[in-house]
Amino acid sequence: MSKPKVTLTRRWPASVEAILQDEFDVTFNKDDKPLTLAQLHTALQNSDAVCPTVSDKIDAKVLGAADIKATLLASYGVGYNHIDMGAAQAASLSVTNTPGVLTDCTADLAITLMLMCARRAGEGERELRAGQWTGWRPTHMMGRSLKGKTLGLVGMGRIAHATAKRAAHGFGMNIIYYNPRPAKAENLADIKAVKCNGIDEVLAQADFISLHCPGSPETHHLINESALSKMKPSAFLINTARGDVVQESALIKALRNQQIAGAGLDVFEFEPNISADLMQLNNAVLLPHLGSATEETRIAMGLRVVDNLRAYFSGNTPPDKLI
Repeated sequence: MSKPKVTLTRRWPASVEAILQDEFDVTFNKDDKPLTLAQLHTALQNSDAVCPTVSDKIDAKVLGAADIKATLLASYGVGYNHIDMGAAQAASLSVTNTPGVLTDCTADLAITLMLMCARRAGEGERELRAGQWTGWRPTHMMGRSLKGKTLGLVGMGRIAHATAKRAAHGFGMNIIYYNPRPAKAENLADIKAVKCNGIDEVLAQADFISLHCPGSPETHHLINESALSKMKPSAFLINTARGDVVQESALIKALRNQQIAGAGLDVFEFEPNISADLMQLNNAVLLPHLGSATEETRIAMGLRVVDNLRAYFSGNTPPDKLI
């Protein structure tokens, strides 16, 4: 019996690719460059399953290819706003993702960004590498402590809870949050978190605002000029969620005018294209979408896709089926 044909749009950890090659008829992206529209069409027409990543825009134009053979999009990542779910349904495609396995490493990165902003770490490294550091002095590049500060979470899912736990127990921070739906009990059991009635309360009270909401039409530009105006001048914005949750032009203006103290960003509205204006700001810490970038997590994400593929092609419901 022939093996199901599977196409990966990017390179994955070698150990996961080896498992896939053993169990499926796999087409790898050896150049590891983003596939063109024509290449994505070819993948859909020649494969039983296509495995995109969050950097692949699987929209109606992609899914409008003629004679699609594929019946499954097994996405490598927890977020799925890069996939037009309506167009996927119209094309009779099932969709899976990889939830759960990247919670801890993304929470770690949110804390990393908080520390880098508070202690001016990026700014300090740039000064040192440029040969501009003249030695220790009492008033040089003073930052702020996290202890006793208020962390405001926008969203209270697994990653937000993991971030809150680290902040509260590791750094003695106070936790407030807003979630449009009631938060799960397990996400509140081991932290003293105060629920706010709306996002405006979080924006007004928090010293650090960490975004943990999914990308969607409802959250597009959730953090805009109006939202930024409600933040404390001493507050920092942290985004490890999705780039378009933040209106980048409004954030640049707020940072340039020192309307807020700073921002730590792992995702960007137009990534991988980064605004030159944003790159020039000393009060912005910028990372290249590293939220899940640990060896352990990227392998676990791949294995989660493998589980979904195995279940699907065995005639069972994939554990992470979205549609």
